[in-house]
Amino acid sequence: MRTAGVLLSIFTLPSDHGIGCFSKEAYEFVDHLKESSLSLWQILPLGPTSYGDSPYSSFSTFAGNPYYIDPETLVEKGWLSKKDLQKYDFGNNPSYIDYGKMYESRFKMLRKAFKKSGIEGTKEFKRFEKRNAFWLEDYALYMALKDHRKGASWLFWEEPVRRRERKALKAAKEKYAEDILFYKFQQFEFEEEWRKLKKYANDSGIKIVGDIPIYVALDSADAWGDPKLFRFDRNLMPEAVAGCPPDAFSATGQLWGNPLYDWNYHKDSGFKWWMKRLKRVFELYDIVRIDHFRGFDSYYAIPYGDKTAENGHWEKGPGYALFDRMKKELGEREVIAEDLGILTDSVRRLVKRTGYPGMKILEFAFDANGDSDYLPHHHSSNTVVYTGTHDNDTCRGWYESLKSGDKRFADKYLELKDVPPSEISWRFVRAAMMSVCDICIVPMQDFLGLGSEARINTPSTLGDNWKWRMKKNAFTKSRRKRIADMVKLFRRG
Repeated sequence: MRTAGVLLSIFTLPSDHGIGCFSKEAYEFVDHLKESSLSLWQILPLGPTSYGDSPYSSFSTFAGNPYYIDPETLVEKGWLSKKDLQKYDFGNNPSYIDYGKMYESRFKMLRKAFKKSGIEGTKEFKRFEKRNAFWLEDYALYMALKDHRKGASWLFWEEPVRRRERKALKAAKEKYAEDILFYKFQQFEFEEEWRKLKKYANDSGIKIVGDIPIYVALDSADAWGDPKLFRFDRNLMPEAVAGCPPDAFSATGQLWGNPLYDWNYHKDSGFKWWMKRLKRVFELYDIVRIDHFRGFDSYYAIPYGDKTAENGHWEKGPGYALFDRMKKELGEREVIAEDLGILTDSVRRLVKRTGYPGMKILEFAFDANGDSDYLPHHHSSNTVVYTGTHDNDTCRGWYESLKSGDKRFADKYLELKDVPPSEISWRFVRAAMMSVCDICIVPMQDFLGLGSEARINTPSTLGDNWKWRMKKNAFTKSRRKRIADMVKLFRRG
């Protein structure tokens, strides 16, 4: 069945409290998607973000971002008053997130609500605590420990706690009991609000497409809580970290810094941790996009401590064995394989063997040679076509910065010559909708016809990413009708 959807992260939704959240605006957005005949809503990872505010760098691969908890819901529950909300400064720019103010104010607000909630005595909270104990206990303790160590990573904690000695952990749990409960409260409220929003979307005929990064952050409860999952030395320091080799985009490569998995351990354990992780994301989402899929075939290992990715080398990943285990334990699930970049034959074979659809990005298609695999006439049905992703500029911004030869080819292919700037992205949307790919997903910025000011992320940069927000009333009725007409025209309804 041919379907179409939108890519828009939760934090980019409009709201009155500095960042997109599970508020009334999220429910209105679902209504607008339904009216637009779109049946998929792709979001970015939901985890609590760390330094740099990237949803791909989280303190836990299992936890949810407390920023997404709706302040108005806390008022409805009687844990806060309207007057309380006015005390906190979440920033006043409706187009961009002020993460500094968010960090300073959001947790103060949540702690006030927590103290009034009394949830620790409720059956619902106790059930949640028991059901999620395998990750919740370590996460809540980890965050409490961080708070009392000025945010330092576990790599720099005192040895007994760093090495998780039983006596030290017992003392920490007693000392920080209230803070631990506070972090559990955040996760309970996050999950309750998210499940309610997801059910509303599902009941409206809309599936949620979630995103799981292949790696976890070094500064995370995952790495501290179970170091045997990763390639750490006897001093619990990484032997090597993740990244990408030098290429045409970066002469020194990309140094991500994530700890690498000890794949031999995972294989010997029957991929037990991975099964827990995948089961968790399939509870949160209907369809899962697995980021950096090629890393399961082979991954780039960079010596820990190197300042660039130049001295890394390729190593063999787990291959099909992980997905074979997943299918046996979790059954057939809907997955999108993020297979972008320079692919080897072995990566292509892995994607084909899993049966999962890969991705085609229109912004990668238009070079002057005119022979790219990303061009629509090269697409195949078991694929997901995007105009761009969260790592790309908007179509309008990308087109305006094209080299002259590439632009001439795009003009000819999409008949863009003399097209007004506000209409450029619609030509890309139309080409994606026309594609034979079973699934078409368009970033909201391209549906809105926005330029580079709405770009959400520029890889390998810090300071100005993950901040853009959609303005209220931007998703107009006329725009919704235009999308619905296109969905109907190309039989994606």
